[in-house]
Amino acid sequence: MSFEKVTEADSRYHHLEKMSIREILTGINQEDKKVPLAVEKAIPQIEPLVAVIADKLLAGGRLFYIGAGTSGRLGVLDASEIPPTYGMPFDLIIGIIAGGEVAIRKPVENAEDDARQGWLDLEEHGVCEKDVVVGIAASGTTPYVIGALEESRRRGVVTGCVVCNPGSPVASSCDFPIEVVVGPEFVTGSTRMKSGTAQKLVLNMLTTSVMIRIGRVEDNKMVNMQLTNSKLVERGTKMLMEETGMTDYEQAKALLLEAGSVRKAVEKAGRR
Repeated sequence: MSFEKVTEADSRYHHLEKMSIREILTGINQEDKKVPLAVEKAIPQIEPLVAVIADKLLAGGRLFYIGAGTSGRLGVLDASEIPPTYGMPFDLIIGIIAGGEVAIRKPVENAEDDARQGWLDLEEHGVCEKDVVVGIAASGTTPYVIGALEESRRRGVVTGCVVCNPGSPVASSCDFPIEVVVGPEFVTGSTRMKSGTAQKLVLNMLTTSVMIRIGRVEDNKMVNMQLTNSKLVERGTKMLMEETGMTDYEQAKALLLEAGSVRKAVEKAGRR
């Protein structure tokens, strides 16, 4: 399949090495401003994927992200932030990267070119029809991701993707494609920049919307966050005081730590 790789197009800026620091920073910033506008255009594509993920999770399914390089790392990052933020189990949203965990820190040669390995990596987690698999690939051509999506689809698993080129093979391999076309990068082909930022914004939108839809947020508060450090304990204590009208900080903090979450602490306060 032949299509235009916008992500690989020449930068609109030239002779970067001759620019002043201010010129470099201004140029990067000018390009970054285009990202949220491109994401806004993709909202009609994001919406149905949020709906199906929420439905699957409520029915006992899981969400898998799968990608290579920067795209894979962004999936792992988003997945890893859900348990502490929303008090969800660590095996509910899972990020898989080509080359395994070592690839999070160091590139693994040719890992993204193996079209069979993506499905094999998913299979290790027992992926099934109850789950959703979302491929992440700026170029939309990564064989590792395409293979994983195609095999998932063949086996009746709902699939989606986040790509930054229109009409890509990855998009055509899934049920719910999200295409965020941000244009050429400031440094030609450096898709960790605008493309990576766009993917991060979309992943934020996906999981935040899903967590709200499945009841992990009350009003605008993360009432199920894990109390893993003093900052979160302090935030949770203030939330509890707001919700219950408690005025004694230390008493509220003790109740929060005893209950383990703001939601449970509010319930306990109501029973007293």
